[in-house]
Amino acid sequence: MIIQSFDVSAHLDDEETIRAYLSAALEDPNPDAFLLALGNVAKARGMTQLAEAAGVGRQSLYKALVPGAHPRYDTVLKLISALGLKLAVQGTRAA
Repeated sequence: MIIQSFDVSAHLDDEETIRAYLSAALEDPNPDAFLLALGNVAKARGMTQLAEAAGVGRQSLYKALVPGAHPRYDTVLKLISALGLKLAVQGTRAA
């Protein structure tokens, strides 16, 4: 029996799925979860195209999205913007 690895990026084929996936990753307390998710979305959209749209080098994009990386905040914002998304803050309880 041959077991193939699961490629998440193959299933990130519409905007709603991408938003839900990234939102779920942001809820994980491990920051690597979000970097991994963002990397999967970048792969689904095309690394080269996303790097160009974000104004970052392709190799820099790969390095920024590996678990354990510590990308600059402005790099993450450029990627989010290039994906046509924005980060938002929500309350978790009544004030």
